[in-house]
Amino acid sequence: MGATGGVHVTGEAGESVKRSGWRGVGKRKLLAGGAALVLLAALAGTWATRTWPFTADESYCWGAWRENSGPEFLGGAALDDGNGRRTGTEEAPTQQHPTGTCAVAIDTWHSFGDDDKITTRVKVNVDYGPVPKPLSERATWVADHLGGDALPLPDGLPGVVHSLGGAIVLPKRCDAPDGRPTVVTLTSHATDTWSKGTSAGRVGLGGTRSVAALLVAAANHGMKAAGCEAGRPYKLVSPMLQLPEKTENFVTDDVCRIPGLTVDKAVGDEVEYQVGAVDRDLQSCSLRLERGEGRVYDGLMVAQPRLADLLDGVTGDRPPAPGWRGTGVFKDDYGIVRADCAGRPATFVMLFMSSERQKAFTDAVTQRLGCAPLAPRHTPSS
Repeated sequence: MGATGGVHVTGEAGESVKRSGWRGVGKRKLLAGGAALVLLAALAGTWATRTWPFTADESYCWGAWRENSGPEFLGGAALDDGNGRRTGTEEAPTQQHPTGTCAVAIDTWHSFGDDDKITTRVKVNVDYGPVPKPLSERATWVADHLGGDALPLPDGLPGVVHSLGGAIVLPKRCDAPDGRPTVVTLTSHATDTWSKGTSAGRVGLGGTRSVAALLVAAANHGMKAAGCEAGRPYKLVSPMLQLPEKTENFVTDDVCRIPGLTVDKAVGDEVEYQVGAVDRDLQSCSLRLERGEGRVYDGLMVAQPRLADLLDGVTGDRPPAPGWRGTGVFKDDYGIVRADCAGRPATFVMLFMSSERQKAFTDAVTQRLGCAPLAPRHTPSS
């Protein structure tokens, strides 16, 4: 499979050996020809197993990615001029066990200064399997993968990506027996370590378009391995959208410029927020302590049908609280509400939001989409 944007991902490579026709005219020629075929077969075997005397680029993630295929972490430069090694581990999904994992790890090291050495560990992981089952865990999973700086995939693909990973939901034919959608997720991180401590390093995934190509390739190969690949494979065609804003650490009265979405004074000034996707299918706002040290709260609206399937069965059949429209549940640390909005269901996931912030977030989204508010209306007392 090829992908645009400088990322090329391939399927299993088929090898063929052309044999010239021959006709023996004597025993000696027959034996010589047979020996030649044996030798040819042996050499073909060494090629297939990538042993001497032939070499070939390694493949990873069930054949989805190949060395030197575009992203830096798969190329020679990632090995720091020979001062490093790249390893891969994987367990492919099957029809009998439709879950799988793969990982590419890169370890490099070099000296700097007089007597110090810096080591870098890069890890890129892919997981294939159903969305988590427990309600609270699923709410957090959805907010973590679809919120923040996640960008919707183009061409109607049911997924999102960001600079360090992404998630894509597979077709219904790949669902778990209990109906939970199967998802392919890509995560990554890098750590630099030296005598004075550690810090975040550079992964080298190549940008959001590259991440999208890696994710789509892994999804297509995972579906094939699990036996649910019927139909057209996922394909990237259109350019990636880009977020209009970066993380902002100057918080005014309204977080993400949503009226009434505020920060508690007890949290302090060391916070930053991210306005994520804002379109008909997805809207998010994430507030964190600076430097990624902790979640403050998250608000997320999901209306893209297959992404919304991630939350099927978790909103029940009753309003989450008196006066609220739709169905859902409110707990101490999360709230989930699903209601019709502009002619189709929209699901709201809100983590660690007070009731007033839940109201502020849902009011802002429903007003933008042009549908009725979810939260009850209050008439000020005279």
